[in-house]
Amino acid sequence: MRMHRPIGILLLLWPMYWALWIASEGKPDIMVFMVFTLGVVVMRAAGCVINDYADRHIDPLVARTKGRPLANGQVSPNEALVLFCCLIVLGFLLVLLMNRLTIMLSVGALVLAAIYPFMKRYTHLPQVFLGAAFGWAVPMVFAAQTNSLPPLAWLIFVATVIWAVIYDTMYAMVDREDDLKIGVKSTAILFADADKIIIAFFQGLFLLTLVIVGQKAQLGQYYYAGVFTALLLSIFQQFLIKDRIPAKCMAGFLNNNYLGMLVFIGIVADYYFK
Repeated sequence: MRMHRPIGILLLLWPMYWALWIASEGKPDIMVFMVFTLGVVVMRAAGCVINDYADRHIDPLVARTKGRPLANGQVSPNEALVLFCCLIVLGFLLVLLMNRLTIMLSVGALVLAAIYPFMKRYTHLPQVFLGAAFGWAVPMVFAAQTNSLPPLAWLIFVATVIWAVIYDTMYAMVDREDDLKIGVKSTAILFADADKIIIAFFQGLFLLTLVIVGQKAQLGQYYYAGVFTALLLSIFQQFLIKDRIPAKCMAGFLNNNYLGMLVFIGIVADYYFK
């Protein structure tokens, strides 16, 4: 479940919190907050388990992942599937506390969580599927908070997908050499020598989308200060990945936690000081 590596939980939480605070205009329902916070933790754990199950024959061949429990034989495939099913049931019990629209949307979350790990075998765009899986909490939390799916919810969803392509491409750059040897696909392989330029393009698109979100949600100076810090961190991430050194690419990936957190702080501050 990789609970000892919470970066995945945080990268899921920040856009969900962006959406919840905007949907509630700074006054989120406490039940929605608690259910979705726990739900993110549970579904991220489920995603890790099914990902490792899907990659159980690949992970032993990759330096970074060969020590994972399924890869080194500490856990059997059947045990992993039982754990995945238990986590999915727990996630579904949580969503049953929400309204009907949210429950209906949860089917999409399950489908995305189940198919994402297998996409790297069929497409060079598994990062897009990851973004959709990570971002699906956005329309769900809008549905839970407002019982509606306004265009703003889908705009934040698009921003989340773009952001995931950015940070997960950096993550894929760490494994690019191993992935090329074993035939696994990724945006890092697809973009090849243009990876840094394409990441920069998506960073610009992501920041532009955040600006449009701010305009549609009528957010003010504190929010845009958060977006400006996101710009500075994006520039810093480009510095980290410039030589494509795996450790630096991993640092660039991890730095996105601070980016998501600072955008969230900007949203909270904007509503608090209105």
